[in-house]
Amino acid sequence: MRLPYLLLDIDGVLIPFPDDHGNTPATHGRHEVVPTGRSADVPVTVWLNFADGPMLMDVIRTGLVTPVWCTSWRRDATTLIGPLLGLPPLPYVDLPRPQITTSHPNGYLWKRDHVGAWLGDAPAIGIDDDFTNLDHAWATERTIRGAATLLLQPDPYVGLRAEHLMEALEWAGQLPAAPTCESGDSRGSEAA
Repeated sequence: MRLPYLLLDIDGVLIPFPDDHGNTPATHGRHEVVPTGRSADVPVTVWLNFADGPMLMDVIRTGLVTPVWCTSWRRDATTLIGPLLGLPPLPYVDLPRPQITTSHPNGYLWKRDHVGAWLGDAPAIGIDDDFTNLDHAWATERTIRGAATLLLQPDPYVGLRAEHLMEALEWAGQLPAAPTCESGDSRGSEAA
């Protein structure tokens, strides 16, 4: 079995949402970034926890997962957010830009169908704050079909915790070993 993809979202995971009073966790510092297609005169404010970078690097170094950005930040995840956290360039799922007004236009997370097609039968760990019960049912169905899938859902006002990554590693460590002759996957993700 190949290594599971660790599908990392950003908003609500690495960048917690402000609470009702506009506050973010005290562990997160403010940064201004300029996403693709945006004017430098109108940067986007993000709050990041510098401890998340080393925590993610520890997970990457285990060799138990293949990290991939899976976020509406698309390529900007690897060129803007990753470097602020001290992460190397990571591949990303090149998600579409749907014209939607909700994250769940069909009752489940908008990116799920695209991610499911991108994954094929590859095992996956999804870390996203926006899963619904239908997404969890989809993960169970994938697992039953032989594509082991774990979904982890941080509190969007708190973000990623060490416990999420520990659970991901424990789960990945229980999967059958990946063949050592596997040299990677060219499944259409983009790399920086």
